[in-house]
Amino acid sequence: MHIVETLPTTATLLVHMLLMFQFEAGVSGFEPDFLYPLENITVPQGRDATFTCVVNNLGGYRVAWIKADTKAILAIHEHVITNNARLSVTHNDFNTWTLNIRNVKREDRGQYMCQVNTDPMKMQTAFLEVVIPPDIIYEETSGDMMVPEGGSAKLVCKARGYPKPHIVWRREDGGAIVAKSSTGRTERLTSVEGEMLTLTKVTRSEMGAYLCIAANGVPPSVSKRMMLHVHFHPLIQVPNQLVGAPVNTDVTLQCHVEASPKAINYWTRESGEMIISNDKYHMTEINNSYYSVQMKLVIRRFHKSDLGGYKCISKNSIGDAEGNIRLYEMEIQERVDAEDENMEEDVETENTEKRLYNGYQGPLTETEESSLQPNISSGSSGSTSDTVLRSASFLLVLFLLI
Repeated sequence: MHIVETLPTTATLLVHMLLMFQFEAGVSGFEPDFLYPLENITVPQGRDATFTCVVNNLGGYRVAWIKADTKAILAIHEHVITNNARLSVTHNDFNTWTLNIRNVKREDRGQYMCQVNTDPMKMQTAFLEVVIPPDIIYEETSGDMMVPEGGSAKLVCKARGYPKPHIVWRREDGGAIVAKSSTGRTERLTSVEGEMLTLTKVTRSEMGAYLCIAANGVPPSVSKRMMLHVHFHPLIQVPNQLVGAPVNTDVTLQCHVEASPKAINYWTRESGEMIISNDKYHMTEINNSYYSVQMKLVIRRFHKSDLGGYKCISKNSIGDAEGNIRLYEMEIQERVDAEDENMEEDVETENTEKRLYNGYQGPLTETEESSLQPNISSGSSGSTSDTVLRSASFLLVLFLLI
């Protein structure tokens, strides 16, 4: 009996001691207080969030976690009250209490409270912001588009996320976007903002891939690629319409083609005979852009039978075009021979003139002039012959001087 009576007495004493401790803590001023403020948290959807509440002098009081906007009690002390399996609470056996929310969802957003059941109640609150990375709404966003040259195109891009995503348009190749301002003036911009991109009087140079980029400060940003096709009939430019080459050499013919949709390109002789790649002919195409192609035809071992006209032809679903090139033989050796002959003739003429001038040089003196005068007083036949000879010599000298 003595033992039975002692046990209740001991329990009663313990209860009284606990009550006295709580009373003394309240009277003496050792009440619970928060060491640090509860901090606001911003986390992307799908990540984990943790609130930390540091309470000093907790004593026999309890810490509770409450969702302030719904007034739902989440946990008391180390026990989770809510049925949300993503929530848990931990205690470091000293003064730190944490509320953990795994795989945060949008509905977890709101005000959270760390509360101590004092009288009056003590509490501190913090806000959980749940942000969502941007995501393209494909069912409301444009896909690849085709417009005729000179027409208009409207590209639409819609995105969701929190905060609301910001939309920017850019060209994939870094080229300028030709847009009209609110005043109607045409502008060339590296980027355009807004959910809709409007292009008017579209030209072939605006053909290409356009990027719709959605961002809201929550990584990662997302984008969608849209291809703008501008259709027009083929156009052919021929850099050299007259091409010459020596016999037994390789000669190259070129045509520049612009067409959209993609055209069928081929070469023919002027007779209409289609040229096929073989040991004689080699054909290539080099893509310079979405709509521009460089056609090349290499004629190996050029022969006289290859002389004449050639055609580069381009055809697509809208129309066709052709370019003409004439091939001729360059007689390089004959030209050199002719130039050599002309040079020899010039040298021979120059030498002849030198020889002529070397026969007599310098002006005539009075003595020489008098010696060339005819002797009129002499009447003999010999004198007459000398006179004729001198006259002839005099005339020759005058001719050379002239």
